[in-house]
Amino acid sequence: MRQYRFYYYAMFFSFISIFFNSTNAESLKLKVLSDDEMSATTGQALMSLTYISPKDNANLESKRTGITDPSNGGIGFYKLGLEALLELNINIKKLQLGCGGVNGAGACDIDIDNLSLSGLGNSATSNTDSVTDRNARVGSSAALTNPFIQFAIKNPNSAATREVVGLNLSAEKSVGLITFGTENSANANGIKSLSGYMEVAATTGTALVNGYGTSLVGGEAALGQLKQSDGYNAISGKACCILFGGNLNFTTTSYSLNLRDKATGSNILKGDLTLPQQVITGKRISTAPLAATALVRDIDLSGNIVAVAAGLINLNKQTSGLIKNLTVDVAISENLGFFHKASLNGTAASLSLQSQDIQWTNNVSVAQKGWWLEFSNPIDIGKIDPTLAVNIPKATLNEVMDQVSNYLTNIQPVDCGPIFAINCLAGSTIPVGTVDLINAAHASMTLIDLQLAKQDFTPNCYGTLKFC
Repeated sequence: MRQYRFYYYAMFFSFISIFFNSTNAESLKLKVLSDDEMSATTGQALMSLTYISPKDNANLESKRTGITDPSNGGIGFYKLGLEALLELNINIKKLQLGCGGVNGAGACDIDIDNLSLSGLGNSATSNTDSVTDRNARVGSSAALTNPFIQFAIKNPNSAATREVVGLNLSAEKSVGLITFGTENSANANGIKSLSGYMEVAATTGTALVNGYGTSLVGGEAALGQLKQSDGYNAISGKACCILFGGNLNFTTTSYSLNLRDKATGSNILKGDLTLPQQVITGKRISTAPLAATALVRDIDLSGNIVAVAAGLINLNKQTSGLIKNLTVDVAISENLGFFHKASLNGTAASLSLQSQDIQWTNNVSVAQKGWWLEFSNPIDIGKIDPTLAVNIPKATLNEVMDQVSNYLTNIQPVDCGPIFAINCLAGSTIPVGTVDLINAAHASMTLIDLQLAKQDFTPNCYGTLKFC
């Protein structure tokens, strides 16, 4: 090995010797240029240095704190940039930053296993474990346009109190794919702890809600009917009897109702779930609280009600109606180990270290003391389709009964026919109208640690290795 190294060194120095011996010595001397010659000369520096003072309008930290004095607490920003395109393809087995330190013992500001940075590969269309996808990712590189190091200097105009309070690593533009962990599975892996900022892109899904009664869809199990005897509000109304010259009040002694999906007849109701774009941020966080809502599709109400009007007329009839706008509040607690990839589609990522909270000039978030990682490009987590159904709260169902009572009392009394009868049994089904639950109590659903649909990714390795 030493012989090979000596051979390489000999070749290198031989090349240098030949170059200098064959080059005109006069051409290596510096030449004086006139002002006109210098003004006509163009070029680009490899490195650039810029400065934003505390009084500058571009200084977001000064706007945040209101401190603009460069000698009394103001922060200026010096940026040393590389005017070039930097391409990277890297794997980091374990990234741990800020363990212990100013934010306390026993944890790390950033703790990520199996982090990979590459080009986009085939991620726009395919994220499989195939040879084609692996080759595409391994053969690509993340492109960082004009990467830079930025320094936050407190009191930049005071030599006596000048202080470096932060360091930020970023780029003007980044295109690539960053992944965490070894696979998108039911087990959390990858991000263990994060101090930073990222956004989850808006998405949709389907929530399931338990209805009542037998299903009209073959193969679905029957659910119990909604019964007054289970502690739900009675239904009241008026029964129309011309013999008495008016309406007779009634209150149900029992009812047995079905709540089914209007379109399909299923006793499992479907809600169209919407999760808006939202921020995940904090110091040393391991879970992300997300909030969504689901609007349940139209519900068919049917069944039987039993009552006695004025103590005289037996009321025993079938009912039919429609329930609209049942809303489900969906609270999601998601372990960060289920987030596995973020695309850098022109937006820069930022890794910073600061001794106090700082709003860096190119960042969206206020970086908190310690290490801070920011991804400003929203992460696509795909559709959210929980497999478990939730129950409708009793308060919401009682609201249904109260609205039915109002309809049968003030809008459409039960018609028992023009002739007095002891039994109001025959005739058409009692319509109970449309029940609008837009202002009623919401159902609620709690989801924990969902495997996310669009977080599959291709390993940044050849062969069959999940990480290399």
